[in-house]
Amino acid sequence: MTYRDRVAALNCVVIIPTYNNQATIAKVIADVKEYAEDIIVVNDGSTDSTSEILSKIDGIRLIEYAENKGKGYALKLALKRATEWGFRYAITIDSDGQHYADDIPTFVERIEQVPDSLLIGERNLTADNMPAKNTFANKFSNFWYKVETGKNLADTQSGFRLYPLDKLRNIHFITRRYEFEVEIIVRAAWRGVNVENVPIKVYYAPNEQRVSHFRPLQDFTRISILNTVLVIYAILFYYPWRFIRSLTAVNIKAFFTSNAFDSTNSNLYIAASMGWGVFCGIIPVWGYQMVFAGVTAHLLKLNKLIAVVFSNVSIAPMIPFILYASMVIGAYILDMRNIFSLHTVSLDNVGLSLGQYVVGSVVFAILSGVVVFIISYIVMVLCRRRVSHE
Repeated sequence: MTYRDRVAALNCVVIIPTYNNQATIAKVIADVKEYAEDIIVVNDGSTDSTSEILSKIDGIRLIEYAENKGKGYALKLALKRATEWGFRYAITIDSDGQHYADDIPTFVERIEQVPDSLLIGERNLTADNMPAKNTFANKFSNFWYKVETGKNLADTQSGFRLYPLDKLRNIHFITRRYEFEVEIIVRAAWRGVNVENVPIKVYYAPNEQRVSHFRPLQDFTRISILNTVLVIYAILFYYPWRFIRSLTAVNIKAFFTSNAFDSTNSNLYIAASMGWGVFCGIIPVWGYQMVFAGVTAHLLKLNKLIAVVFSNVSIAPMIPFILYASMVIGAYILDMRNIFSLHTVSLDNVGLSLGQYVVGSVVFAILSGVVVFIISYIVMVLCRRRVSHE
């Protein structure tokens, strides 16, 4: 079976977005045709002779519009159409001649091994003519991808990719230019899609021949704003959600076994890390408990992992109880009447008595941290002593 047959068997389409690439678009399409019979070309408002060239090419599904709307818009539109037309996968390849169509088999072979993954071509970042700004941008993007997802990728900027269309259904993307390629891989990872790199070749034309529509100031600013939004969302929602999903009996047992009972650290050290984590999870730094716990545990030379995990005491089901206990304690210390009940207290209305909440939450955090420390220390002493006797 040829690779062209294997691409068809995967129900895969190749998407080629283009904007003013009259010198390369015809050859890119011809090269892709060697490996795929289904091709979508998106003419993103080209003002050169691209439209005329495309009108003479048979065997492609052409999407075009008069106004340039950005690469992200073109990709979103093509991915949407590909999904509507019943394709399972879509390979995207740039139209500037940077990518080699003969790397398509690399994507085919890997997706046959890991179905429904999102694959990103990994370029050789030391290649000849590789622009220095591209290397920096990729390292920058790789760093923020890890912050936002907790996962590593060697190349997050390459436009040569394979998307699992069914796994990306019903995601409402908020970007429309270059930053779209960052948003889609982060949000795919948040959905549990396996995202990984596959090796590809890359060609960078000499400066005088290179066509680039990347606007350093505007596009880098847009990407930075997107990363800010994604990091905030990851801290507030993704990481707490991932932590809750990880709370299975097997995972909990494995965590305590490796980080507590089988640890070479002292009982006092482990118990202090647990108590500090609970303290950090209750004090009024909502949305940043894990960050605060990790940073301060590092400064205090405590176990950062244990502290971060125990700071998740403020997961959604516990929030009303934490808020109510804080308000009750705050009212008692300030000698005032508490107007809140367990059913009426919320993050929104604690602002009505902010002083009461802040005082109460800090005291409650201290008390809870001390209680957890004492209980943890006793449990560690008893359990580890029993294990040593056995």
